[in-house]
Amino acid sequence: MSWRVIAHGDQVWHVDAVAERHANTAAWQLVLSFRVAASEPLAGRRSFWTPYPLEATSKSSLFIQAERISDAALSQLLAERLA
Repeated sequence: MSWRVIAHGDQVWHVDAVAERHANTAAWQLVLSFRVAASEPLAGRRSFWTPYPLEATSKSSLFIQAERISDAALSQLLAERLA
């Protein structure tokens, strides 16, 4: 199940959030996965990962912050990436 589902243009996108931590760093960074819904034409061919400017010292704190991201902000990030 996706973390969020957003519409962009005439397509439905599934968004998932993961926490990533690089070696020798204390902070976890939020990374988002965007993929076209399976029922859409181009499904499976349109997907990408992108970092989101959120960091925290614990994964739980990071995901709490991520819940505050609006669908509008996700749509804007998607539009910028597709442009």
